[in-house]
Amino acid sequence: MKVFFASLGCDKNLVDSEKMLGLLDEAGHTIIDNEEEADIIIINTCSFIHDAMEESINSVIEYGKYKENDNLKALIMTGCLAERYKEEIFKELPEVDAVIGTNSYDKIIDVINDVLGDRRDSLVCDTLDKPVNPKKRLLSTGGHFAYLKIAEGCNKRCTYCIIPTLRGNYRSFPIEDIVAEATELVRYGVKELILVAQETTVYGMDIYGSKKLTELLDKLQEIEGLDWIRLLYCYPEEIDDDLIEAIIRNDKVCHYIDMPIQHSEDSILSRMGRKTNKASLQAVINRLRDRIPDIVIRTTLITGFPGETEDEFNSLCEFVKDNRFNRLGVFSYSREEGTKAFDMDGQVDDDIKDSRRDIIMSLQQDISHSNNEALLEKEFDVFIEGKLVDDDVYIGRTYMDAPDVDGYFFVNSDKEINSGDFVRAKVTDYNEYDLIGEAT
Repeated sequence: MKVFFASLGCDKNLVDSEKMLGLLDEAGHTIIDNEEEADIIIINTCSFIHDAMEESINSVIEYGKYKENDNLKALIMTGCLAERYKEEIFKELPEVDAVIGTNSYDKIIDVINDVLGDRRDSLVCDTLDKPVNPKKRLLSTGGHFAYLKIAEGCNKRCTYCIIPTLRGNYRSFPIEDIVAEATELVRYGVKELILVAQETTVYGMDIYGSKKLTELLDKLQEIEGLDWIRLLYCYPEEIDDDLIEAIIRNDKVCHYIDMPIQHSEDSILSRMGRKTNKASLQAVINRLRDRIPDIVIRTTLITGFPGETEDEFNSLCEFVKDNRFNRLGVFSYSREEGTKAFDMDGQVDDDIKDSRRDIIMSLQQDISHSNNEALLEKEFDVFIEGKLVDDDVYIGRTYMDAPDVDGYFFVNSDKEINSGDFVRAKVTDYNEYDLIGEAT
């Protein structure tokens, strides 16, 4: 069969998609990039916030139109939206032939066979206990970097978040399995591994009885041919001296940390169910910058959480100004059914939520512009990912930037550079989010 695959949502969802692609390839199916020619369309959906859910539903409806011709034999829905509304999907979206939950994607081939055998309305949603982790995987990131999922699910139970309901409790993959997968990825040309989970910092607690992220970093450091290891989704309350020391001693670990704080004010953090407070947040930021002076800190914030007052928002703005985060993203609070925050008093109007989001993004734009100005004439190793057509300008990233969410370094060079190569470059210009420079 010719299969078109659409992967929506986060990088953790993307790993599941790549695992399904590996299973499809192993079973002899052909992956194509033209949905009009597909025998089967698979959509790995997202349901984290309302906008992501809307995108997933619209994609299902759009791809479902291809059933009007004779080519499309099956439309299969997987991922978080499929898990969240598994009982309603066949009624509300009749174009869908099969639904696969978040912990059942390893059964994709069986489901395809069922559907092609005229067993329509196939529903496969296993319990969220032991995580699935197929070995085969087809990368969709170009082959030079890859996301490495080290755990599934979450135990934090933040009041705004639906993920534990959709993904289950925290379940770590064994160290030996992760190292084996990482080694295989590097063997096929991957030079940067980006560690992801709902929370990377408590890796190992469930199966080893203590946090093992530092041990995992030590093991990954030993892989020959690997250049960079990047850490995402590090909860601030779990960033301890052991982790900081592991970042320092392992030179392949980028001096970059993604640390979602969501807010700065104690009352909002408490209502969010976060396990930290403003003083602790400030302490971990100070400790990271003291121990690793060139650390790049990325964070995310939520504006308009139920009960957020104008004074609390202004205090959040001051926190952003004071700490001058290197990278920052802001989401307007999304009211999600099935979460504790859904029924909280003090729901904030959408226009106020969005206005507050825009204010912080404007603040951050100025901070980012100033931060980039301070990098003029400095040199960096740049990981090349592509080239501008008809120009001698290459597109890359420094250690300071994760793919898709951060900026780029545009490198001018009259020499041929291949994607996946590292080149030394000096910063000669900049804008709010990107750097421009010359290969040295």
